[in-house]
Amino acid sequence: MDLANIWKWLPTLLLALESLPEYNCHLKMSFIKVVEKSDFSYYNLPYGIFSTADNPRHRIGVAIGDQILDLSVIRSLFTGPSLSKHQEVFDQTTLNGFMGLGYNAWKEARRTLQVLLSANETTLRDDVTMRSRAFVPQSSARMHLPAEIGDYTDFYSSKDHATNVGIMFRGKENALMPNWLRLPVGYHGRASSVVVSETPIRRPSGQMRPDQSKPPVFGASKQLDIELEMAFFVGKGNPLGEPIPIEKAHEHIFGMVLMNDWSARDIQAWEYVPLGPFLGKNFGTTISPWVVPMEALLPFIEPNAVQDPEPLPYLRHTDYYAFNINLFVSLKGEDMTEEDTICKSNFKYMYWTMKQQLAHHSVGGCNMRPGDLLASGTISGPDPESFGSMLELSWRGSKNLELSGGHTRTFLQDGDQVKITGYCQGDGYRVR
Repeated sequence: MDLANIWKWLPTLLLALESLPEYNCHLKMSFIKVVEKSDFSYYNLPYGIFSTADNPRHRIGVAIGDQILDLSVIRSLFTGPSLSKHQEVFDQTTLNGFMGLGYNAWKEARRTLQVLLSANETTLRDDVTMRSRAFVPQSSARMHLPAEIGDYTDFYSSKDHATNVGIMFRGKENALMPNWLRLPVGYHGRASSVVVSETPIRRPSGQMRPDQSKPPVFGASKQLDIELEMAFFVGKGNPLGEPIPIEKAHEHIFGMVLMNDWSARDIQAWEYVPLGPFLGKNFGTTISPWVVPMEALLPFIEPNAVQDPEPLPYLRHTDYYAFNINLFVSLKGEDMTEEDTICKSNFKYMYWTMKQQLAHHSVGGCNMRPGDLLASGTISGPDPESFGSMLELSWRGSKNLELSGGHTRTFLQDGDQVKITGYCQGDGYRVR
């Protein structure tokens, strides 16, 4: 079996969050040094699961600057009304328990962390013993999947991406299927092969039919592709049979990660009719180790895409829920001296919102659970540089992507490294 030493590195979302009104107060600086270009500002504070060589137990941490704050060490400091009786969730080895506590607990935890980390708060700053136990350098930590993922659903919510793919396979007149503008199309993926960034991905084998006049053949995929996506973790779930109304959807969305939903296009093209993706998708899906809470992203909300025709009532919401998150994909081959950016996109290009995805997923009574992962689908924009897959960038392999040093690609080669990064930008400033 032909194997590819192809892997994807997803560092984090790089956020600038200084416009959040509730933080424009005395809590402006942390006693932890955070350099200007840090990925992990005082306004980010993403959650993740880490271990260290001297303590291999998985535990919950929050990133700030180049440090990780170990929440198992400071669990007793969460004394608010929502968390004082549930401090044990910070001793768990995944985020599922914390996610399951719900919206009020998440807000309380974030506010508590910002108080504890502020420069003028002495509780943690001046407790030398606790500080020595609570902070771990990120450089000495190993990151793990943030949650036990019970179920994984991948949507198809970029109109530009769906249109491009439709044109390739069905022609311009039939680019979008009749249901696409009426509901968020999605499929159930394979949760067991969702892995954290820097996990090697092997080139899959399966059936393909490259020559339509001949029978299918078996072998390693020759059209291995990336898909630029973002995904959100469900927090508190819903009982079986009781849908999550769109008005309450935000309170069930814990936070977001970057994602690459690896795709074997030649396997997928042969197998997907009539039931959708199978072997062409289930060999690997990569997510970033840090989960950025929705409260950190709220300052970057923008107007939703104009939806025509108007969705049915259960999918309608007038409040904004598109997010201005700049996204980049870079590629570096074994034969290349530097990485090349092959895509510049933005999460705001999505047609269907996360609220609509969650409301539609549960409207039939499906019970969502803490740690369920719901992905956006490929994030493509209106111009070629914003196309979020090599399928689109090479237009189904019909043209080469020109890279530095005279190198070219249509799809991934063995040894290619792919990196996805993102950042949010406020008015007049940008923090990377």
